[in-house]
This record gives sequence, structure tokens and C-alpha cells, in this order.
Amino acid sequence: MGTGGGELLKKFNHPAKNTQVTEAWEPNIKLLKQTLAIEGVRVIENEHEADIPVADNSLDMITNSHATFDAELVKQKLKQNGLFITQQVGALNNYSLSRYLDHNYQIAYPDNTLFNTVMTFEKLGFEIIYFAEYRPVMKFFDVRAIVYYASVIPWEFPDFSVENNLCELQNLAKIIHQFVSISTNEDRFIMIARKK
Repeated sequence: MGTGGGELLKKFNHPAKNTQVTEAWEPNIKLLKQTLAIEGVRVIENEHEADIPVADNSLDMITNSHATFDAELVKQKLKQNGLFITQQVGALNNYSLSRYLDHNYQIAYPDNTLFNTVMTFEKLGFEIIYFAEYRPVMKFFDVRAIVYYASVIPWEFPDFSVENNLCELQNLAKIIHQFVSISTNEDRFIMIARKK
């Protein structure tokens, strides 16, 4: 699910004829058709990221890296003993930086936490095999890097622009000049669940 450009999937070395992928973003769909599809992987274009347009009880494993999912739909599509493996960007990703740049910032996906994900799958009868959280530090050594980063992740930095945030950016530039860098925390979690 949410295959992106297929870089992670290629590392799995899974037989192409036994692999099908979904993707909703048009530039990635084109890329997948030029790479994975010619190797024999079935590329499925999704209208919505969480869609899994395959037969019920037909999949041995579903992997998901940062994509939206519907837990009930995942259960419906997996065979008995099928695995769901997901790695997600958690709700608190870059919260301190987002909040600094926008004092009214509201978390875009507040329910996307490891706790909520594990509880949802347990309620659906899954066996939780593994889960973990990680909150690595991200350092910025130049305010231009912050400008670029905030520009490409609009759900974490809504209404960001140099003009709107000039005062905050100037303050961050002073801090970087004095202390070499500023830090924010990313939020990642992984869960592996088996359908009973």
C-alpha cells in the first residue's frame, strides 16, 4: 500500500509474479509502470490511498509505509494468518517546530499513534507480533533548510511561507548562528499484526 516509487519494495526481493502494489499519486503511478510493472509486478492505481482493490481473503501479507489505511479493510483482504506490516509517521512528528512556526498549529493526524493503531487491530482480533516507537532528532544547520522542509510538508506546516513566518525564521537563524543548529523530533512507529 502506498508504494511510492517502489524503492522499499525492491529491497524485499519478493517474486514479481506474486506481488501487487497500490499507489494513488499520479507521478508515482507513472514511475511504477516504468519500473515495477515491466518486471511483472501488478500496479494498481488507487483513487484513495487506503483502497485495496483485490478479492477478499486473498493476500498473505500487506505492507504499508507511511500510507493511510483502513484496519477493517486490511482484515477483509488478508487470508487467515496473513500479516499486516506498517511503518507510520506518528502524530507528534516535528510538533515543536510546527508549533513554533504557527502558534495555532493543530496536529494534522492526532489519532495516528502507536497506541491507537495497536488497540484498533487488537479489537479486530489480530495478534500483535511486534511494535515499537522511535523519536529521532532532526537537526537543521541552516534556516534555508527549514524553509525548504516546511514548504514540502504542508500538512505539518499549514500556511507556511517566508513572508508569513519571517520573524520566526529570523529568530531561528539567530539561534542556529549562536548554537550551530536547532533540533526537532520526528515520530515513527512500526507494528506487525497477524490476522487470526
